[in-house]
Amino acid sequence: MTQDSPSMQDTFDGDHSSARVLVIEDEPTILMNIRDTLELEGFETLGAENGRTGITMAREHIPDLIVCDIMMPHLDGYGVLLALREDPATASIPFVFLTAKASHTDIRQGMVLGADDYLTKPFSPPELINAVQTRLARQANLKQEYETKMEALREGIIHMLPHELRTPLHVILGYSELLALGGESMDSSRVVAMAQAISRAGQRLSRLVENFLVYAQTELVFKSEDRVLAIRQLRIAQPRALIEFTARQWAQALHRELDLAVVVHEVPFVKIMQDSLKKIVEELVDNACKFSKPGTRVTVSGAVEGDQYVLTVTDHGRGMSEHQIKDVGAYVQFERQMFEQQGTGLGLVIVRRLAELHGGSFHISSIPEQRTDVQVKIPIS
Repeated sequence: MTQDSPSMQDTFDGDHSSARVLVIEDEPTILMNIRDTLELEGFETLGAENGRTGITMAREHIPDLIVCDIMMPHLDGYGVLLALREDPATASIPFVFLTAKASHTDIRQGMVLGADDYLTKPFSPPELINAVQTRLARQANLKQEYETKMEALREGIIHMLPHELRTPLHVILGYSELLALGGESMDSSRVVAMAQAISRAGQRLSRLVENFLVYAQTELVFKSEDRVLAIRQLRIAQPRALIEFTARQWAQALHRELDLAVVVHEVPFVKIMQDSLKKIVEELVDNACKFSKPGTRVTVSGAVEGDQYVLTVTDHGRGMSEHQIKDVGAYVQFERQMFEQQGTGLGLVIVRRLAELHGGSFHISSIPEQRTDVQVKIPIS
């Protein structure tokens, strides 16, 4: 690190007293200089003289940012980054590499592993502080964005979930009370109509509770790395029959069985739990039928692409804009005032989170007023 620099306080502003930076560097002099520079700027620092110690300290102290040398004995910076990115507790910590060389290959390797920035030795104190401040500012922005989305989620729960719960409950309680008070004097057709209304409301309420529980349980599983790893070892054989049966059963329940086309290729196995795959198919077919008109085609297709099984559900309904696709989230419904429909908006979020839980991915492509393709990729090896 070069010694000639202007005053840190003149160059950079901001209160960093609460930010903790872990520096991993095997050269004691460089380690001390970096820590001194950061502490003069108001940061709290931790120092580790090798990669293994750095991993231990990162897991124990959970710093706000890590500055790490690449070339170190026993375990280099790439190994440190890989280990920390695989640990949910440390996976999101901003990571800045220090290197005496910064070729395109080196930078590419680090970025693939999840590095946030590079500093090439020798570097000046302002360059170090700027890199640290920039990454911390970006992390703060991401945190703010997350908090904003969580607030929207809380608002959605507060305003939408009570309505979705009360609506079927009112039907169940209202009709059952009428039957209890005067069912003997009613003609059979009226009793049957009331019983059917109670049944439909009960099914709606049951699905709402089920989806809420699936969503909550899935989020809880993500908090345990061991449970996630264990789930990703599970697999089911020859999923074609399950996909076809579930899709047709759900379309029939929605009176859209004549609109459904299923073109699913067989595969020896997919790495997903049976209940998860069944839930994904249900929600995708339900979403496609809900947002397309009766008489328009809904297609369920499945095929192998490389080491993944790709499940795609296509409808020709009102579609989604790019903004709507980006904002797909729990308890979010688009244009509800224009297109009133039942539901909390949890369906696609459940599909996305189940796909991610099993090491897969989720993607939506859509042309408004023409078609929507929702694609789930599931590992097969």
